[in-house]
Amino acid sequence: MTEIPINIQLSALPTGPGVYQFYDSNDGILYVGKAKNLKKRISSYFNKNHEYGKTRVLVKKIRSIKHIVVPTESDALLLENNLIKELRPRYNVLLKDDKSYPWLCLKNERFPRFFPTRRVIKDGSEYFGPYTSMKTVRVLLDLIKSVYPLRTCNYDLSAEKINAGKYKVCLEYHLGNCKGPCEGYQSITEYDRQIDDIREIVKGNFKSSITYFKSQMKALAEEMKFEEAQEIKDKIDVLENYQVKSTIVNPKISNVDVFSIISDNAFAYVNFLQLSHGSIIRSHTMEIKKKLEEKDEDLLELAIVEIRDRFKSDSKELYVPFNIAVSPGLKVTVPKLGDKKRILDLSERNAKFFRQERFNQIKIIDPDRHTNRIMAQMKKDIRLSAEPRHIECFDNSNIQGSNPVAACVVFRDGKPSKKEYRHYNIKTVTGPDDFASMEEVVYRRYKRLQEEMQPLPQLIVIDGGKGQLSSALKSLDLLGLRSKIAIVGIAKRLEEIYFPEDPIPLYLDKKSESLKIIQYLRNEAHRFGITFHRNKRSKGAINSELEGIDGVGEKTAQQLLKKFKSVKRIKEASVESLTEEVGASKAKKIYESFRKE
Repeated sequence: MTEIPINIQLSALPTGPGVYQFYDSNDGILYVGKAKNLKKRISSYFNKNHEYGKTRVLVKKIRSIKHIVVPTESDALLLENNLIKELRPRYNVLLKDDKSYPWLCLKNERFPRFFPTRRVIKDGSEYFGPYTSMKTVRVLLDLIKSVYPLRTCNYDLSAEKINAGKYKVCLEYHLGNCKGPCEGYQSITEYDRQIDDIREIVKGNFKSSITYFKSQMKALAEEMKFEEAQEIKDKIDVLENYQVKSTIVNPKISNVDVFSIISDNAFAYVNFLQLSHGSIIRSHTMEIKKKLEEKDEDLLELAIVEIRDRFKSDSKELYVPFNIAVSPGLKVTVPKLGDKKRILDLSERNAKFFRQERFNQIKIIDPDRHTNRIMAQMKKDIRLSAEPRHIECFDNSNIQGSNPVAACVVFRDGKPSKKEYRHYNIKTVTGPDDFASMEEVVYRRYKRLQEEMQPLPQLIVIDGGKGQLSSALKSLDLLGLRSKIAIVGIAKRLEEIYFPEDPIPLYLDKKSESLKIIQYLRNEAHRFGITFHRNKRSKGAINSELEGIDGVGEKTAQQLLKKFKSVKRIKEASVESLTEEVGASKAKKIYESFRKE
């Protein structure tokens, strides 16, 4: 079959909503996407230069385009989700949580059992869940069993077999964990009423159970059956305590799904909270591996369809951070304040915690992936043309102009490379002139790298604001490196990032990993420079104290310090021990000078 040119395929596309599929020369599926306007969306792949390399590679591979027209955008979203699951295209995002979740099963039988399972069998039984951990299931089961005695045996409790006396009560009955329906001690009506209450508890609604028990407790108290009334009160306390722990939002907020998303260059994390009667009855975070430059809006729409389908949610309202396209009949709310905004913030916090946990795991399991992710994030955050694998940071140190020095620290892949740290004594500047000192040090550093044919860094960080940054830029201009190395300044007051010729600074998120690495660089440069400056001042003070003695020069001072290790020991030394080092004449002068003090 003759291959139809892409431009002809594009010209024949419809303008309505639908789903499109890209195929390669071997008819292998590359990508599935949705669109409000098929013609406009698909054409955009071929009409612009893409920033990300993966998208460029994808477009080069496309040889044929197929599409399915649907009535609405929400229909397109559902169809896209189904096709991605079925076809698993190479360039679509990966939803990384395919595993078997636990459920609570209410068995389809007379006097139904209630138990946990990981297998959903279509036999008419009711399944509640899935839950994100077996621990949650066990806590819920323990609560239910402490309030409602249910049978755990797997007998066929038909009316005929019970009436025929086929079964006898077991140990569970004698322990008070079962009311003995196998021998007819508990009616089917009473048992089914318990089951109705359990259904509500699992959904997060404790009201009907508490109301029923309170009326029962009151009736028993009026009949002077105080022990039985106390047992009922204990059950009410268990339910109310559990309800208080699980109710963290306004109880009026019921039957709502909350979704939030945070993302970086490679992954997105979508958190899902399910609310019922003011209680969070489910929390789950999904990790999505990006394949192209997918927007958060598109990823969240995809995740909502997947998560709601997986957890069988029938909620009619969604709380989300921004407007999205959803199925008809669903109400979308973007909270701005109050209880609704607080619950959305809680969802986002859960997503961030999950992301941090993944980062911590990756640091241990796959450090290269962790480094690659941080470098890609820094490139994006600081608007660089290349990943900053090699960064250098400069800082000046002087006190009232004395002993001016500077420090250069080097980071490789976001970590200190201490063997490459360098100290500088300021040679051409007199007095406390930070700007001139910065200009001198930057010039000396990169002049030497050029002469020695050493690789240049991808990023220079200057400790200081616009003034120090401008001084460093002068040196780069003199060396012809202005266009070859990215350079920024970091000011201490608000941790703002300054760029050359841009009066408006960049404010990175205080928790941003990019900002943390820049702060680490700045702090290392400051520490390294201050240590050198203190040592230099200390050495200068020691030498000046000895050299102030008539007849003692720099060479003699160094000779004495090498022998006695400190000025204090020289002061305490005898004339004889001093004479052994510097001769009788100098020894006498040193000895007498310190005795005068």
